[in-house]
Amino acid sequence: MVTTPTALLVHGAFADAGSWSGVIEELQNHGIPVVAPPNPLRGLASDAAYIASQAAQIDGPVVLVGHSYGGAVISVAGIAENVVGLVYVAAYIPEQGESLGELQGRFPLSPLVGSLKEKTYPVDGGESAVEVTIDPEAFPAIFAADVPASLTKVLAVAQRPLAASTFTETASAAAWKDKPSWALVAGADEAINPEVERFGAKRAGATVVEIEGASHAVAVSRPKDVAELIREAVRATG
Repeated sequence: MVTTPTALLVHGAFADAGSWSGVIEELQNHGIPVVAPPNPLRGLASDAAYIASQAAQIDGPVVLVGHSYGGAVISVAGIAENVVGLVYVAAYIPEQGESLGELQGRFPLSPLVGSLKEKTYPVDGGESAVEVTIDPEAFPAIFAADVPASLTKVLAVAQRPLAASTFTETASAAAWKDKPSWALVAGADEAINPEVERFGAKRAGATVVEIEGASHAVAVSRPKDVAELIREAVRATG
């Protein structure tokens, strides 16, 4: 019988599962099973359903870890029966019935909002929908100010777009109400106002760690610190 929870890592917008590489290495070095599936980034309900299905197919308990928009995804997907804990990394932590726009609208907007570029993509029925990325010129300062410049240039052109509808879609659940949670606040985050992260973490009753000077890409720049918080959640729920 599997007793050590598997850490299921959910990336956020403008990134992919490769953003967890350093964290994955740290967790593997400590013998923690880990998976990092792609987050479709097409809509909160559909993304959460996909991640919940991934969790449900894992043998044994699961700790969901969400970065950025991935925090909203795990808040909904976390109602899956075998999910035993939630870890938020520089993330949104919405209440049931709340949208990301409503949550971040409680506080001054981050520089991210004025640096988004819109494009369209096809959806069923021959219609089109809007997706957003960060202006590549603004990406380093907004997303990854503490990551080497040579790497941010790569990350800026490898962004995965986020469906714009995710900012207005409301969360159908708030798994943190019933399951223990941990949260890492990136103190120098320019993508999500750190006050949004602090507010959500406090409301969820999460165990909070704050890293002063950390950018939104804290999983890239500070993988050991992120992995340690995940390890704490795994130890507490295993």
